Amino acid sequence: MRMISALMGTALAATLAAAPAVSAQESAAAQTAPMAGHLIGREDADMRLAEYVSYTCPHCAHFEKQAGDTLKLAYARPGHVGVEIRHLVRDPLDLTVALIANCGKPANFAANHTVLMKAQPQWLDRIRATTPAQRARYETGTNAARRQALARDAGLYDLMKNRGYTPVALDRCIADDTMAQRLVTLSRQYAQSGVTGTPSFAIDGKLLPGVHDWSALKQVLDARILP
Repeated sequence: MRMISALMGTALAATLAAAPAVSAQESAAAQTAPMAGHLIGREDADMRLAEYVSYTCPHCAHFEKQAGDTLKLAYARPGHVGVEIRHLVRDPLDLTVALIANCGKPANFAANHTVLMKAQPQWLDRIRATTPAQRARYETGTNAARRQALARDAGLYDLMKNRGYTPVALDRCIADDTMAQRLVTLSRQYAQSGVTGTPSFAIDGKLLPGVHDWSALKQVLDARILP
């Protein structure tokens, strides 16, 4: 991912620079906000698990593949845990995919998230294989045009066609600068409140230090659930 981050660091830096400054109070509020992401499971679950993810993070894709279904079926469905997905955006491709994941009705998010995460190796490979001419499009034009070029080159329009999304609908979501700004601002708040990598986790607003994979997280969850 260093290559992709290097390719896109300038563009994301410009986006971050445009984001409003974040106070210490806002950073703390981001951790404990009632709903800063998308909830999978019940509102009245015994505990709220915040999962901080980046779509261009291979460890996040591995976590989703290893634990996504188990979290939904064995932990969220019975009401033990409400899983809240929070985006920690780290590059323009990540932001583009996050916008696609959020496209449409909120009820669409969980399935969008799973599809995008499970297909990550394929769309990352397509970006790695882009030509200099293709990559130049990621640095010129409007932010919307740059993100749309990334999505096309990554094959995300074709991927989401199977989810019922038309190119027109995806264009509209990818061009949503208001949502893009919100995701970037929240990411800055999460980083300033102590989230330094992905995946990271918090339970009821408290970060879990050193917990970055399913094996470690499962131990924490089971210790709280089992008598």
